[in-house]
Amino acid sequence: MPLLITAFAISFAVTLVLIRLSKGSAAVWSDHDTAGPQKFHVMPVPRAGGLGIVLGLLGALLLPTVVDGPWGPVALGVMACGIPAFASGLVEDITKRVAPRWRLGATAVSATLAFWLLDAAIVRTDIPGLDWLVSFSAGSLLLTVLGVAGIANSVNIIDGFNGLASMCVAIMLAALAYVAFQVGDALVGTLALAGIGAVLGFFVWNFPGGLIFLGDGGAYFLGFWVAELSLLLLARNPQVSPLFPLLLCFYPVFETLFSIYRRKVLRALPSSVPDGIHLHSLIYRRVIRWAVGDRSAKALTRRNSMTSPFLWMLCMLSVVPAVLAWHSSALLALALLLFALVYVGLYWRIVRFRSPRWMRALATRPRPLEASPSHVRR
Repeated sequence: MPLLITAFAISFAVTLVLIRLSKGSAAVWSDHDTAGPQKFHVMPVPRAGGLGIVLGLLGALLLPTVVDGPWGPVALGVMACGIPAFASGLVEDITKRVAPRWRLGATAVSATLAFWLLDAAIVRTDIPGLDWLVSFSAGSLLLTVLGVAGIANSVNIIDGFNGLASMCVAIMLAALAYVAFQVGDALVGTLALAGIGAVLGFFVWNFPGGLIFLGDGGAYFLGFWVAELSLLLLARNPQVSPLFPLLLCFYPVFETLFSIYRRKVLRALPSSVPDGIHLHSLIYRRVIRWAVGDRSAKALTRRNSMTSPFLWMLCMLSVVPAVLAWHSSALLALALLLFALVYVGLYWRIVRFRSPRWMRALATRPRPLEASPSHVRR
């Protein structure tokens, strides 16, 4: 708990300073593009929120109880390995000139470092064929790098509205902490709690008003953090099913896979081409807009903040079964299938203007919101 509080306090303070500084340096680290297909904000907003999260975590891990304890080398090792993933995203946030392939490459470097230095490797999958592949060091390295980079990129994909990605990551970390403490792994549990504190220190400034964005640096680092803690949990606790991390992160992972299928197969477009028809974008445009339909800055901010809770609930549909069945690969596999069916069914209903009544009912009861007239980057 001290790590959670320390990480929250530092992240909260650093994020506030970044917001204040952005008034004088908005041209350096703010998002001025409001016209892209994934843009839903109306004013320039700083994109350096990941810096507060990283500094919050680092400050918590530098406490004497961590540095001088048996966890110090591993805890600081995970932070050090995540630097390439975070730095590549932060440079993109500032310069807007780092291509996605380079960000993915940097995340792959981070995963490779953790593989060799921390033994954070996929060595079992409970999936026929893949278990044979990961029995070789090269196969294990390949699948580990693909998995970590994929989760980091998927968190960046869902970073579409105020509080969406950050709260989903907090939910995942809470589940990781719960299972870790269930199996007696205080290291992973404590690092997950520290991550929650750092994320919440950013979240209070991001939701609902969108005063600062997570940015690519924050999204890639948080995806890396969740992925590496998951791998450490599996490596240290053989009783945890290897399908647990997959189901835990399945909302952003499936969103990414479905987007690739939608672009390449259905629309014959490169998978890297941005568009505005992610599930979260559809909920914003075809569900929430009917509740708050005008184009004023206040209404747009309200629409943005009202979108994220629907996706938090969707995230919970994979996280809750993962927590309940963390030891059973059979149950986790069934939950993976059910989530995929729910996601696809919900997507096709909304894309065909047949949104579920319960969603429309919730959207027509907006709560009063006083917030800054700016919101999310995608």
